[in-house]
Amino acid sequence: MDGEMDDKTEDKMDNKMDIYKKLVEIVGEEYVSVNPEELYIYSSDPGTMEPCKPDYVVIPDNVEEIQKIVVLANRHKIPIVPMGGALSLSGLVRPLKGGIVLDMKRMNRIIEVNEKSRYAVIEAGVSEGELKAYLNKHHPNLRHSMPDAPPIATITANALIHGSGRLSQQYGFHSDMINGLEVVLPTGEICRVGSCSISPYWFTRAPLPELAGLFIGWFGATGIVTKLGIKLYPRQKLRDVMIFVTENPDYVADVIWRITQTEVTEDLTVWAQPRPEWAEGFQHTTVYLTANSEEEMELKKKIVKNAVREYITRKEGGFLMLTPAMKAMFLQEPMSQLVRFADVRKGGGFEYVGAILPVELFGDAYRKGLEIAERIDITYAFNIRVIGRAHCMMFAYAYPFNRADEEDVERARKALHETNKVVLEMGGIPWKAELPAQKLILERMDPTTKELMRKILQLLDPNNIMNPGNWEVE
Repeated sequence: MDGEMDDKTEDKMDNKMDIYKKLVEIVGEEYVSVNPEELYIYSSDPGTMEPCKPDYVVIPDNVEEIQKIVVLANRHKIPIVPMGGALSLSGLVRPLKGGIVLDMKRMNRIIEVNEKSRYAVIEAGVSEGELKAYLNKHHPNLRHSMPDAPPIATITANALIHGSGRLSQQYGFHSDMINGLEVVLPTGEICRVGSCSISPYWFTRAPLPELAGLFIGWFGATGIVTKLGIKLYPRQKLRDVMIFVTENPDYVADVIWRITQTEVTEDLTVWAQPRPEWAEGFQHTTVYLTANSEEEMELKKKIVKNAVREYITRKEGGFLMLTPAMKAMFLQEPMSQLVRFADVRKGGGFEYVGAILPVELFGDAYRKGLEIAERIDITYAFNIRVIGRAHCMMFAYAYPFNRADEEDVERARKALHETNKVVLEMGGIPWKAELPAQKLILERMDPTTKELMRKILQLLDPNNIMNPGNWEVE
């Protein structure tokens, strides 16, 4: 029996070495690794999910290399997990069943910027910081919607998980800003979605049949997006910030409604946290404004103040006096303050539930989040980003933890799970759901919808090689 086991182990190792050699032939020895220390680095992200070690890490340079890797993986039924910046925090690029982690960082070319039609065509490895720097240098009148994430976060991955950013209050989720996709299907075929499928211009997804939904929100389970057409927007000369403070969470939904009704704001967020002490117990509605002249900026500020004047008159709200240093901090893209909070417990652990909720549920969500944090005895902060004209909000309860302290990790994991359950009970949906949250969502999902998901996965990926374990419909 021991001899048979040894033979099987040797066969497996020989097969693994054969696959390694084939991957080296595709991308070159420098861009394939089976070294234990590098496999460890790619096994997890800064969130609470347990590490899952890949068998190979591969860093392709172009779509043709990705095609060859996918064909190889299909032939040998090897899982593939495409990875952007690995900053989802919820373990979405953990190789749950081993296989190949496909790091897209070398595919970071900005292919085109169309100034007049305001869009960019980029490869999947282009980071938020890279596009921002490129536009600042070459197209200073244009900008894209940046999330509050480190600059190394990739634009494509963020858009594909329905991310949001500084322009989402005007234009919606980042997935709404996608003009087109180039995708390597699980069969190795290349597919283009949107106007780019019939035109040299990546300017729209309409009026064609909507196929982008086959790849948005699927966490890489339906294909590997290699190029993205993303909308750009005018950059105005001036930018400023105002912070309206309330002490009653039941007022916040109405404050949001009143301010968004003016249609003059660039971005609208709300935040609360127990530190510093002056912030505890208050809700801070942060209003971002842009303008092309001082006169226009002053007019917009006046409009916003008039929108909430009733609360000021009743002494139930007011604007926070901001020093130049405070304004500079809030106007950073992204805000460095968020990064500092992420490591407040030291040890590098950080995760949050970014629930997508109706705005009118703000008060209930605020109180239930505080109750969970108090019951589990965990540090917290929360913020929301208003999406569209208050069509919904991304409501994030964040829990930092010390990765070296297993009890601290477990508290954060428990808080996240409890928060996900509460979100679903309230009628919301957890955003970029980690595996346990995916299961909670599927349990509540309409059975016919769930069956349609299963059929789509089976049709596109019959060998189940694309990030298997995610959105698994039983």
